[in-house]
Amino acid sequence: MAPPPLLLLLLLAATTCQCHGYQYDPSRGPLVTAVIVFGDSIVDPGNNNGLATLIKANHPPYGKDFINHEATGRYSNGLIPTDLIAQGLGVKQLLPAYLGVDLSPEDLATGVSFASGATGFDPLTPVVVSVISLEQQLAYYDEYRGRLAAAAGEEEAARIIGGALFVVCAGTDDVANTYFTTPLRSAEYDIPSYVELLVSGAEAFLRNVSARGAAKIGFVGMPPVGCVPSQRTLGGGLRRECEPRRNEAAQLYNGRIQDMIGGLNADPGFPTLVVFLDIYRILDDLMEHGDSYGFTETTKGCCGTGTIEVTGLCDARFVSVCDHVSHHVFFDSYHPTERAYRIIVNDIFDNYIQVLT
Repeated sequence: MAPPPLLLLLLLAATTCQCHGYQYDPSRGPLVTAVIVFGDSIVDPGNNNGLATLIKANHPPYGKDFINHEATGRYSNGLIPTDLIAQGLGVKQLLPAYLGVDLSPEDLATGVSFASGATGFDPLTPVVVSVISLEQQLAYYDEYRGRLAAAAGEEEAARIIGGALFVVCAGTDDVANTYFTTPLRSAEYDIPSYVELLVSGAEAFLRNVSARGAAKIGFVGMPPVGCVPSQRTLGGGLRRECEPRRNEAAQLYNGRIQDMIGGLNADPGFPTLVVFLDIYRILDDLMEHGDSYGFTETTKGCCGTGTIEVTGLCDARFVSVCDHVSHHVFFDSYHPTERAYRIIVNDIFDNYIQVLT
């Protein structure tokens, strides 16, 4: 049977990820067996598409630079970080969503994403916007593990899971949306106590992932939340400056998460290596010194005015898109462009590849 046109396009795509000092050598074969992902919109390739929620990216202009200009549910103009990570590790060109996709045995064997845009470690966060909680993502993983064993056999499934890179990326929506944009938590918690709530949720989640066979987990830290375009608009005043309290919360969270991860890794009863992936530094640099990377717009998205449009508000039926997407760090008012994502993933490979594989 001839492969479908999309697969042919992927096979013709570049198979080498040149990541600054790191370069994948195809002759070595994949560096991990699979990539398995939990988290939010940064790593959601379309799991929200079938949900009764406004938090979706399955409409133009999302995907304008994707294969066939298709809006798959990825929150960007093109690829998202987990696609680039899977490519860089030599696993596959695209990391699919678990939901709403006719997954082949090969898709299952090389990994999927369970991520859901706008979810978080705070149990309230996914409830507010009707998306998939991290607890439900674990339930989907358990279902996936059963499907993998049925397709490949129990022994092979165990080998794949044991050799996989797990990625966890969440927390930003908790701070940006649940805490600062709504009054749902700020009346009950100050910033340090809310951060502790998130760290506690993150630790419980990592323990659950570890108990399900993960040998290595890359845990993505929080970006400079206060400098994201929508947060500048909501909290940065008329000049739309970076909002310091959001950034302070992100920095406090990152520090406490690293302490927590250090404790897990030092625990002889915890069998998994967790690696903290710092994205605060590189994103801060992209926004502060964008010109050195070739960006001309670092404070606004490419969609509409670039100040507030995201998901349902970033819709090609109602708003225009900038002429030069690659000049922008952000595609909408919350999510980076594919070009910015490539720089961020390059930085991850430069700094963490030796311990991730």
